[in-house]
Amino acid sequence: MTGGGRRCDTGGATAPPTADQLRTFFRNRSGGQAGGRLTGFRGDHDGNPGLSAPAALRDAAVLVPLVDRPDGMTLLLTQRTAHLTAHAGQISFPGGGVEPEDADAEATALRETEEEVGLPRHRVEIIGRLDTYVTRTGFRVVPVVALVRPPFILNPDPYEVADVFEVPLAFILDPAARRRESREWKGALRHFWAFPYQDRYIWGATAGMLVNFCDLLAGHGETAVPGEVA
Repeated sequence: MTGGGRRCDTGGATAPPTADQLRTFFRNRSGGQAGGRLTGFRGDHDGNPGLSAPAALRDAAVLVPLVDRPDGMTLLLTQRTAHLTAHAGQISFPGGGVEPEDADAEATALRETEEEVGLPRHRVEIIGRLDTYVTRTGFRVVPVVALVRPPFILNPDPYEVADVFEVPLAFILDPAARRRESREWKGALRHFWAFPYQDRYIWGATAGMLVNFCDLLAGHGETAVPGEVA
């Protein structure tokens, strides 16, 4: 990846960005367009020569919920139930496939989040998007970044969601937290990102999107806009 892109300016501090800094970053990244919709493409193919995306892709969207807590920003994640046919037991963002009634990816992310975990949409402020992420399982996913204002009460769907938990954003943004790991899949060695956290293992597409988030804030995203955040 290339450097020299726009950074989320935290005034030289090592602390995670504030809500206002994140709003400014995504607004500037999109050239002032509301919602920060300037995106490139990332995916499971990154760092995996010979792994190509399926010919037919289904559109989907996830919410990247940043909870603005007084003692520090956190990231809200879900653990999928073990009986699901796709990505069973894995840690993921709330989200799902685009439906005909959804006006855009933001509408999909809000609807799916409300259905999966019961997060009221009036507590959610959408501030932008990460790069679109293409999965090896055939999804073209738009990660929609949002600030979540506490307090809120969640009501997870027990069929889809085994658990809902929060991870400090400071942990995610620490370069030492991410690992590049590999496993054999269909006779070939495949590489992927992972964020082991306590007894959780965040990996795959979710970890790939988080690396994209970290890289964009640090100014290393390939699609980042040159310049500085005021």
